[in-house]
Amino acid sequence: MQIQRLSLPNHTLTPPTLSHHMFCPSLSSTHYSTKSVCIQNSKSGLSYSLKMVSESLTSSRKCGGLIRVRCGEVQNDDGFYIRRCVELARKAIGHTSPNPMVGCMIVKDGNIVGEGFHPKAGQPHAEVFALRDAGDLAENATAYVSLEPCNHYGRTPPCSEALIKAKVKKVVVGMVDPNLIVDSMGIDRLRDAGIEVTVGVEEDLCKKLNEAFIHKMLTGKPFVTLRYSLSINGHVLDQLGEGVTESGGYYSRLLQEYDGIILSASFTEKFSVPTSQEPGANQPLKIITASNPSTPIQMPGLTEENASKVIVFSDKETTVEPEMATKGIETVVLDQISLNAILEYCKHQGLCSVLLDLRGNYGDLEMLLKEGIEKNLVQKIVVEVLPLWDESDGGNTLSVLKSLGKGLKLKNLQPKMSSQSIVLEGYL
Repeated sequence: MQIQRLSLPNHTLTPPTLSHHMFCPSLSSTHYSTKSVCIQNSKSGLSYSLKMVSESLTSSRKCGGLIRVRCGEVQNDDGFYIRRCVELARKAIGHTSPNPMVGCMIVKDGNIVGEGFHPKAGQPHAEVFALRDAGDLAENATAYVSLEPCNHYGRTPPCSEALIKAKVKKVVVGMVDPNLIVDSMGIDRLRDAGIEVTVGVEEDLCKKLNEAFIHKMLTGKPFVTLRYSLSINGHVLDQLGEGVTESGGYYSRLLQEYDGIILSASFTEKFSVPTSQEPGANQPLKIITASNPSTPIQMPGLTEENASKVIVFSDKETTVEPEMATKGIETVVLDQISLNAILEYCKHQGLCSVLLDLRGNYGDLEMLLKEGIEKNLVQKIVVEVLPLWDESDGGNTLSVLKSLGKGLKLKNLQPKMSSQSIVLEGYL
């Protein structure tokens, strides 16, 4: 395979012209400086000012709270606070599974008096942390929460009862919990207690936050994403772009986000087992598929620390290098390797999401891909387009994707940049 690297020209982007009715961007960072910023569109000559909100979230409680900004005026609204709840919830990405990510804010008289998020399965929920933060100020306040408060006793007490006990006046909910042991019962309990409840604010955003959790609740199976790389002339590549595996790169974030990753044994023979570089990331379970292995499976760079998160699926008795065997790698032998069998295992292990990474010998994963598409086991596709021109004929690599069937159409296709690569995400 011969590959030529293409250099991408640098472009300077000018701010778009904003109409009087468009909202300014929401403020996502924790600290803000007090100033008026004038932005000018170099093409139209139109300038407009943005009034920035001052102080940190903590000190904002003393100066009127964190507020949404409309160009030329300030405004509070439910959508803004729910979006902030989602931002809070994402601080725990990769740590809450099999629980959902949830954020909560307590707002009183326009002031943010408390906030919190669910940090880890088994620990208190977002509402509990937000109410602790607010203290007595929670009385007669409005609670904003990205997911319906629970109303059952599990590893933690019901959040609905905590909100009732705190005497909040109103609760704004991003989305109803699809878990059958919740499913509107938390909302009903709050209303029965005389608390006003609004449901469905920024619902699509809240569903996107927990798409894997929702899918597992509705289907009983983990959420599956197919990922592969393409050259700019459409050939499947066995590599990743520069910088995407580093902290902040899309691939490093995927490894942090997903509970498991399926890889071909031929991949692990050539490359080190991938790990997320995000600070404090939980590493996904590495699921290695070995179809008719003729030689012992090898995994260069495997350490005792990450060997506990490796499992090998094979369709006959598989041998591993003696050094690997002593590290306790689990092996599952199946009559025939199938994606459904792998997902059943993942389900019983409590995994909500799995990344199917098309690297290594594509033939090893071809049957899994075909099964995943035909049986609707794959929900999402992530394609990285590298700025490379592959001078080979494509050969076997293209046949893998051609075998998936014709007429597949992705929904909600979204592009983004990660280092020098373009990453496309869409849903089947």
